[in-house]
Amino acid sequence: MECNRTVICGEIIRLGALRYTPAGTPVIDFVVKHQSRHKEAHIARQIQCELQTVALGDAAKAIVEMGAVGNVRITGFLNRKSHTNQQLVLHVEHIAKI
Repeated sequence: MECNRTVICGEIIRLGALRYTPAGTPVIDFVVKHQSRHKEAHIARQIQCELQTVALGDAAKAIVEMGAVGNVRITGFLNRKSHTNQQLVLHVEHIAKI
């Protein structure tokens, strides 16, 4: 099964330090805060969430070049944080400032 695609817009509210893997790949962790309104079962709902996010390679470099914080549109996939931590993390494939 290969269907794992997430698109979310929000504000970067926490930005970690750029670091590098042992292989030299840039990595940066950050948190995106999303707010919107959606209808569910004919009822308007206020949506608010904070999403743990990680970017590697060119995406990590793009985030550093964008500056510290701001509104972004992110496309990526979800994965667990680690083998022992089942918390979901959004892995960035594309990011654009909005």
